[in-house]
Amino acid sequence: LYFSAQEGILIFYHIKDLQYEIKICADISQPISSLLFSPDYTSLLLVTDQGTVYSYRPAHSGEAVKLLDTSSSCFVAADFLTPGNNYCVSVTISGEVQVWSLEDGTFLSKLNLGTEVQ
Repeated sequence: LYFSAQEGILIFYHIKDLQYEIKICADISQPISSLLFSPDYTSLLLVTDQGTVYSYRPAHSGEAVKLLDTSSSCFVAADFLTPGNNYCVSVTISGEVQVWSLEDGTFLSKLNLGTEVQ
């Protein structure tokens, strides 16, 4: 079970029968608004209210890697672009949809919807 604390800490609870272990996986120092697993559960997106998106790979037990920071563009949401786990899509309140590489956070493409998104 993964969850985030108010302070931006990603925590993993390993539950087995009536026993559990707690592991702090990452500290991004920003409140996490949502956690999204990739379709094959190999990657986890950590999305903040400020518009920063991090990638965390549970099997690698490394730090969360900052993929994108859309804080200046009124970020609304992000998710995996399926099929596969190679790309992330984000949307801003102004209606700009952006596609990012999950491997290194490279901006790949954008599309303006021409309408506000909530």
